[in-house]
Amino acid sequence: MSAKAISEQTGKEFLYKYICTSVDVQNRFRYATVTAETDWDRLTQEHPWLLTERLVVKPDQLIKRRGKLGLVGINLDLQGVKEWISARLMRETTVGKAKGVLKNFLIEPFVPHTQEEEFYVCIYATREGDHVLFHHEGGVEVGDVDAKAQRLMVAVDDKLTEDQVTEQLLTCAPDDKKEVLASFIVGLFNFYEDLYFTYLEINPLVVTHDGVYVVDMAAKIDATADFICKAKWGDVEFPPPFGREAYPEEAYIADLDAKSGASLKLTLLNPRGRIWTMVAGGGASVVYSDTICDLGGVDELANYGEYSGAPSEQQTYDYAKTILSLMTREKHSQGKVLIIGGSIANFTNVAATFKGIVRAIKDYQGPLKEHEVTIFVRRGGPNYQEGLRVMGEVGKTTGIPIHVFGTETHMTAIVGMALGHRPIPNQPPMDAHTANFLLNASNNAVTPATTRTASFSESKTTNDVSPAKKSKAGLPAAKATTLFSKRTKAIVWGMQTRAVQGMLDFDYICSRDEPSVAAMVYPFTGDHKQKFYWGHKEILLPVYKNMADATKKHPEVDVLISFASLRSAFDSTVEAMQYSQIHTIAIIAEGIPEAQTRKMIKMADEKGVTIIGPATVGGIKPGCFKIGNTGGMLDNILASKLYRPGSVAYVSRSGGMSNELNNIISRTTDGVYEGVAIGGDRYPGSTFMDHVLRYQDTAGIKMIVVLGEIGGTEEYKICQGIKEGRITKPVVCWCIGTCATMFASEVQFGHAGACANQASETAVVKNQALRDAGAFVPKSFDELGDVISTVYDELVANGTIIPAEEVPPPTVPMDYSWARELGLIRKPASFMTSICDERGQELIYAGMPITEVFKEEMGLGGVLGLLWFQRRLPRYACQFIEMCLMVTADHGPAVSGAHNTIVCARAGKDLISSLTSGLLTIGDRFGGALDAAAKQFSKAFDSGMLPMEFVNKMKKDGKLIMGIGHRVKSINNPDMRVQILKDFVKQHFPSTQLLDYALDVEKITTSKKPNLILNVDGFIGVSFVDLLRTCGGFTRDEADEFVEIGALNGIFVLGRSMGFIGHYLDQKRLKQGLYRHPWDDISYVLPEHMSM
Repeated sequence: MSAKAISEQTGKEFLYKYICTSVDVQNRFRYATVTAETDWDRLTQEHPWLLTERLVVKPDQLIKRRGKLGLVGINLDLQGVKEWISARLMRETTVGKAKGVLKNFLIEPFVPHTQEEEFYVCIYATREGDHVLFHHEGGVEVGDVDAKAQRLMVAVDDKLTEDQVTEQLLTCAPDDKKEVLASFIVGLFNFYEDLYFTYLEINPLVVTHDGVYVVDMAAKIDATADFICKAKWGDVEFPPPFGREAYPEEAYIADLDAKSGASLKLTLLNPRGRIWTMVAGGGASVVYSDTICDLGGVDELANYGEYSGAPSEQQTYDYAKTILSLMTREKHSQGKVLIIGGSIANFTNVAATFKGIVRAIKDYQGPLKEHEVTIFVRRGGPNYQEGLRVMGEVGKTTGIPIHVFGTETHMTAIVGMALGHRPIPNQPPMDAHTANFLLNASNNAVTPATTRTASFSESKTTNDVSPAKKSKAGLPAAKATTLFSKRTKAIVWGMQTRAVQGMLDFDYICSRDEPSVAAMVYPFTGDHKQKFYWGHKEILLPVYKNMADATKKHPEVDVLISFASLRSAFDSTVEAMQYSQIHTIAIIAEGIPEAQTRKMIKMADEKGVTIIGPATVGGIKPGCFKIGNTGGMLDNILASKLYRPGSVAYVSRSGGMSNELNNIISRTTDGVYEGVAIGGDRYPGSTFMDHVLRYQDTAGIKMIVVLGEIGGTEEYKICQGIKEGRITKPVVCWCIGTCATMFASEVQFGHAGACANQASETAVVKNQALRDAGAFVPKSFDELGDVISTVYDELVANGTIIPAEEVPPPTVPMDYSWARELGLIRKPASFMTSICDERGQELIYAGMPITEVFKEEMGLGGVLGLLWFQRRLPRYACQFIEMCLMVTADHGPAVSGAHNTIVCARAGKDLISSLTSGLLTIGDRFGGALDAAAKQFSKAFDSGMLPMEFVNKMKKDGKLIMGIGHRVKSINNPDMRVQILKDFVKQHFPSTQLLDYALDVEKITTSKKPNLILNVDGFIGVSFVDLLRTCGGFTRDEADEFVEIGALNGIFVLGRSMGFIGHYLDQKRLKQGLYRHPWDDISYVLPEHMSM
């Protein structure tokens, strides 16, 4: 949501910090907060004025009309304040229908004043601008300020002046206070704008000879502006409405939502309730809540929430387990129901999100059965058949009753089943699988002829876009009646390849001559071409770095589809409107600040541009054009017959519900002519009425469907249009959100605009007004399809609509990736891996999540064990590996590897090149003896050869014993690295048979020459064999295999890499120049034949 209420303390803190006015604002930052945990002694130390002044105390919990409710203590000393709070703290209080506990109080200095010094000021936002209300009589008895107050509307982008305030607002104010009031109100308005407030009320505002006192304040800010106002706001805490507790689970989901590109919402209404919901989609979540309340479940409805925007499997799992945890804490005598519902998704992979829910159900299967939970599932969208199959299977395997339904079942039918109002079908009919729609089952692969593009009710219609009409000078440009045709061309802003491919596939099955996407704009790369499919063949679409180049090279484009982020959508949209060829802009992003949206709307109105969105999936004109992901994937487009026009046009706010309307209309009528989702924000770029009037003026459209919702007053314009005769076509309309009036406290639904600020904005009142005006209004959403069908049948009966013969669309090949997702094809992988998996939410090493690796403190040795040996090694083995890495890390600059690294570094090469030059020297002569030593000693030991026999054989064969011998160290000057390792191995290894054998060999070799010792390479090699054979994690064959494939040399390579990097950094730090070997260290000789 966008507009969120803040506490009075937060509002005043902002005002005292940031208001700019010449007026003296008194009592700045003089407030104190009291809760059950407050230490009064510490509080008085921090606020010494509490001991010396008269005080005012009140609860600060978003309670309206506190004065009339007796919830303000006035003119008290500190002891009186303590007594007043003590009588109310942690006590349940009823305010209207809401019952809540008083737990947070605000103490401020008492301001002595007269009634004549009290005033009322309020600023609130509307689509056209900001309204400033002023009344010269403020305070508790202010009454109906809407009727009594002077008001002034400041248009979007306009500024408020003191002269305007004085002339239009202060006509009844005392003359001696007008200057002060004018200055303060202008400063207040600028403050309101700068900090992105949407509502700010001060009552009373007290003005005395000392200055201005902000006595009582209520405010809301646009939470989506956090990325703009973070520096000023800081971390804002948004308190819940009075009567509803702030639960930690709500905060957890809010945190998940903030970290995700998806939308995750949760509001707990009654944690003891038996009806729980887990609904996909902002609009659908409201519809399900409405239906539950309509069927008498309001008192048992436990939660409101929604997940949408393609959350990942892990995010869905986290969301689901939170709900399952909450609903399995207390038993209910009738058991509980969980409704996993949703409309038909546009782009969310249903099977993927269901995987997360299935994981959560499996984790909670015990508590779910113990609490007698029955689950009802209804969903549609990409890959929904697989999702439903998996959900049905988990019900069978866990024994939890899970009833599964797809798009063949009305969206809210499962609510009636869950609440016992309708029977549960034994075997619900299932729609065809996704693949059946996309693959041509017949032997004839020829693409059918061009499909019908005229409406069912029209023999022929014009598909040309009507351009914006020329307007008279000084007046806004008129907007186009027809937004899309078969020749519409669009630019897509953003690298949204999946959405573009979906548009091209739609174009193809609509038998368009050319793709609807002319180009893409992506500022983060240079100009290039992007590959897409057009039916069976591949095509290239240009991608430009900026809009200027794209529009210049594609003058035929008149539509922009913007996938810009919420941070950049405003700037990119304003830029796009500078190009006169752009007539329609679809803004997909959700979370654009309302102030920015209003500026875009004003500019669009001036230029005759139609904006669809923000916070929308877009719109669709069957047979002509679709925006981005609208309509979902091809299976849904074909099932809903969106490849050719029907006779019914619709407009909704919700993107998901627009797809549900596609489904309902296709099942009850001849199909959709055009559909638009205007977006869920408070101020959509175009309104219901804008599109209803377009539909009224379009000959091919015979009836109109409107899905309104709670919040705003746009539906009343439809009422007025019907009454005045401007709208003559049948209008079927339903406003969702009827449940809101049944809740004890305010609930903000999934859409930012879905919140009623007054009675006229409630869904119930709007539905009745539409009914009274002559629109066809069902009793509930459940009956919407029936009413649409009735109206349509009547139009067919009277000849207004003449259904046309169906023509099959061309088939489109399925993308390989999607076919694989559906399990229709298989392909051998290019290569296999068994040590690491980065595809999920969390990195996994050999089956172990990275969080567990750190939780178990496995260290580098443990990670190496997982990645190299695919085992969780014992602690001593991990320590031994780490010791080996430490002792092999470096052996000075003189050895060949370090020498090469140094020479390369001094030649100016980079780190990777220098490191590689050092590593390339590793082999049998330098550092590569670990594997060879392990193999030689193992073979001799395993064959039963005595140490002396082994030495003699190697000598006879003329072979060196790998791992024996050192240039510097000897039996008299032992290598301390070997000694350290030997002490550890003897103490911790369960057996050291091969090491003992090697030490016996060392006794023989050192008796001949003291430097023929078991060196560090040999020691590590034989010890590792002992480790692999005796740690209990490997069979003998597995242990031998690791030696054979060269795993042990990896220890030296990894360890010595640390030293080589150290030498590289050392040379760079010392700024050493190019190395040239000195002449006197080179023996220059002639070739042998010349010297003789």
